[in-house]
Amino acid sequence: MADVLKGADVVAALGERMKADVEELAAKNIVPTLAILRVGERDDDLSYERGAMSRCKTVGVEVKSVVLPEDVTQDVLLSNVYALNDDDSVHGVLIFRPLPKHLDENAICAALKPEKDIDGITEGSLAGVFMGTGIGFPPCTAQACMEILDFFEIDCTGKRAVVIGRSLVVGKPAAIMLMGKNATVTVCHTRTVDMASVAKNAEIVIVAAGVQEGITAEYFSPGQIVIDVGINWDDEKGKLVGDVKYDDAEPIVAAITPVPGGVGTVTTSVLVSHVVKAAKKLL
Repeated sequence: MADVLKGADVVAALGERMKADVEELAAKNIVPTLAILRVGERDDDLSYERGAMSRCKTVGVEVKSVVLPEDVTQDVLLSNVYALNDDDSVHGVLIFRPLPKHLDENAICAALKPEKDIDGITEGSLAGVFMGTGIGFPPCTAQACMEILDFFEIDCTGKRAVVIGRSLVVGKPAAIMLMGKNATVTVCHTRTVDMASVAKNAEIVIVAAGVQEGITAEYFSPGQIVIDVGINWDDEKGKLVGDVKYDDAEPIVAAITPVPGGVGTVTTSVLVSHVVKAAKKLL
């Protein structure tokens, strides 16, 4: 039976660390502040916004919401981004995506200052991750994977790691961050030949395949650490499931994150921690 790497434990530890940092900042009259820039009223955006606001309140981070109509023009949206860039009271900006199709999402992301990009959506932030410069912040989901590894004291040095998925949101930054932890990393994707055997030979597997329960028993071997990033709704089961078929993997591997209750639980806390870190850079 595998150890279950529960996100709640990681969240609690991050929360305590953030509260201490917020108290330190308060002594310098700095209040970490997140600006949420939302276009329209998408249900998933509203749900994430509520979660982020709740987590911010728990640790003492202020939230400023900027809500624009779904038919907002490119120029108006850009002017709001520029205003947040120039607002010294705002330390981090979260822009909900995808944006409506009439807007140029790449241009909107590019307009945000990397130092305020707490979700890793700008080229500057991604360059900071890939070059190790500390500019901006990595995408929150990729960072959440690293926080789980750190909290459970999983040493990556010299380990064979496989990342399944090559997106800029998880796969590529997670691979770079694993290399920063001195792992030897292989990135698998849809054109990988015999992906199952590649994954089976790894000691750490991060799965961000985007395929509901598509990673099954033949991908795993005893002793592995498995981080499942996937979140999918299974109509037949009536519940959330991961990209890993949990019932296949859990009897084989040494440790695995659950879905729900794993990476997704940590992601919002990482977002808030990036706001606090951005504020701390002022010191």
